[in-house]
Amino acid sequence: MDYKETIQYLYDCVPMFQNVGAQGYKEGLANTLALDEHLCHPHRSYKTIHIAGTNGKGSCSHTIAAMLQCAGYKVGLYTSPHLVDFRERIRVNGEMVSEDYVVRFVEEQRPFFEPLQPSFFEVTTALAFKYFQDMQVDVAVVEVGLGGRLDCTNIITPALSIITNISFDHTQFLGNTLAQIAGEKAGIIKTGIPVVIGETTEQTRPVFAAKASEVGTDIVFAEDEPEVLSYKSSIASGMVYQTKSLGRLKGELAGYCQHKNTNTVLTALPLLRNAGFNISDEDVRKAFAHVCGLTGLMGRWQVMRRKPTVVCDTGHNVGGFQYIVQQLRKQAAKSEKLRIVFGMVNDKDISTVLSMLPKDAIYYFTEASVKRALDAHDLMRKAADYGLQGQPYSTVSEAYQAALRDSSPKDFVYVGGSSYVVADLMAAVH
Repeated sequence: MDYKETIQYLYDCVPMFQNVGAQGYKEGLANTLALDEHLCHPHRSYKTIHIAGTNGKGSCSHTIAAMLQCAGYKVGLYTSPHLVDFRERIRVNGEMVSEDYVVRFVEEQRPFFEPLQPSFFEVTTALAFKYFQDMQVDVAVVEVGLGGRLDCTNIITPALSIITNISFDHTQFLGNTLAQIAGEKAGIIKTGIPVVIGETTEQTRPVFAAKASEVGTDIVFAEDEPEVLSYKSSIASGMVYQTKSLGRLKGELAGYCQHKNTNTVLTALPLLRNAGFNISDEDVRKAFAHVCGLTGLMGRWQVMRRKPTVVCDTGHNVGGFQYIVQQLRKQAAKSEKLRIVFGMVNDKDISTVLSMLPKDAIYYFTEASVKRALDAHDLMRKAADYGLQGQPYSTVSEAYQAALRDSSPKDFVYVGGSSYVVADLMAAVH
């Protein structure tokens, strides 16, 4: 098989949550442990940092990877989902795993893993951990796929654990209350491994504190002594922070949610240093200013073009949209017209997100090219109940092109609602 055939094989033969939802989720670690044993526990040959949370874990993972790269370490980075190419999930110092390596791994390991009937994520995690060993990385930054306690990444013993925040997402797997979801995320907290918690609520803080006490480890709440004192955002220059320890700090990522992620990362910095990572203040500054170039991060309030200004963002749940909506309102006030290319998948809290969106925008309802995508006509009908007006388009590319045709140079076009909408946009414009 060539690379394209190999990826299609993985999509067809091991269920992929990205495409099929619940059928692609396998609870329990039996397959992961079997694969890990078969590959001789590759993750034990390098240090790891483990990052969970409902929102922000991707931005935090990439930023920490960038800091470690700037400090001279060889850094593996494992994240999900991908936007354009499967290989985005597995990087070393920002470079994607080679097509040849993916093909070779699948060909060599198929006889072992096929009888297990693993999920896509189980195979991918095994591939990532083995690749990092073969590339002789110093450290791997590992983002949790879904939840924490039963996630296949949870076989690692990291130098540091981070949980960014908790909001409602994947409730069919993780629970219907914030406390239940926090309990699943808290499953990555391990004996003697310090943990940083980015944000809490009245319901989640006691869950994290109790878990840390139960297993016997130090817990640091980033909100208690904030590193970020103030911040300003602009589309042209990203974020500028005033911080307690570093003074003025420029961040490339421009989304309003990034001040929370920055506070989490800066709170984690002393703990990373305590764990033996030699990261200078200059390394931190360089990483924040150039995180996308260093790590390949895409889709975080990313400016795609000017005149009209087009921005896409992978935010896809209520927790993410509380920030996105604030930013859209600010842009609407500075633009002639706000146009929103919008689609969601069918297992999200669609009604609450629709109720948050600005009513004075023109909508281009669409659906991403995954089976979980909500039909564009259904979305349009649901949106009308919340005073949102627009037309349906069967593909993201069609919706985006229609928005561009309708726009004047001073309009603002936002593309989002789902990571998969952003993925289809990226595929259409690349």
